[in-house]
Amino acid sequence: MDRVEAQEERRRRIRDSVIARGFVRTADLAEEFGISLMTAHRDLDALQAQGWLRKVRGGATGLPSAQFHGSVAERMATMAQTKQLLARAAATLLVPGQTVLLDDSTTCLLLAHEAAHHTPLTVITNSLPAITTLSKEPGISLITLGGAYFPAYDAFMGLHTADAVRAFRADVLFLSTTAVTNGRCYHTSPETVQVKWAMMESAARSVLVADHTKFTKDGLYALAPLTDFDLLIVDDGLPAEQIRAVRAGGTEVMAVPGRGSSNA
Repeated sequence: MDRVEAQEERRRRIRDSVIARGFVRTADLAEEFGISLMTAHRDLDALQAQGWLRKVRGGATGLPSAQFHGSVAERMATMAQTKQLLARAAATLLVPGQTVLLDDSTTCLLLAHEAAHHTPLTVITNSLPAITTLSKEPGISLITLGGAYFPAYDAFMGLHTADAVRAFRADVLFLSTTAVTNGRCYHTSPETVQVKWAMMESAARSVLVADHTKFTKDGLYALAPLTDFDLLIVDDGLPAEQIRAVRAGGTEVMAVPGRGSSNA
């Protein structure tokens, strides 16, 4: 194993250790892997840049928080049944012939699986799993958005991706969010916000697809107020008074029947 391979293998093991343990001190990582404290910091910097974890005072954490929303696998497993219901509801809005923007969210990945039933469509996305899914569908004209690849998000993010978005105009954008607090959407990374801002600017209609638990979470970086969206698709676990407040702000709401009580 050469030096680069050894470094990548060590970083993979550090990543797995932080995610499994929740929080690990930098000094403990240095001792455990037989590296200097400076090398441990460089490894954590690299893993943080890829979106795998967040450095905090004295160490690193892989626990979901306002600064970190967890791995793709963790997000796929969270509210999986509800996300599927939301994706199916969003798919009913797809019209053959449309140009559709999809973000890198796990909910929109499920929507990508539904898109084949509404072809022909042109789909623009930065999500690698969505690209893989849609590339197999003959009725889909697929446009991929490049840029810096973030393994933890399994997507392309950042300035170059945002610039790529602005080269197109879509009929409709479907996106999700990490958190909705006081009527505003938040995310855990500035790179994500950068791309989603560009997506919202490039679409004639913006649809937010978010399960009700997003309204109980926090994020660090502000994306946009709910009033910037034309439609919110949410499950009926969201309290009726919150649905009324969103509608009062001028945003349509599609409350999808799920496991909660009806708040139509």
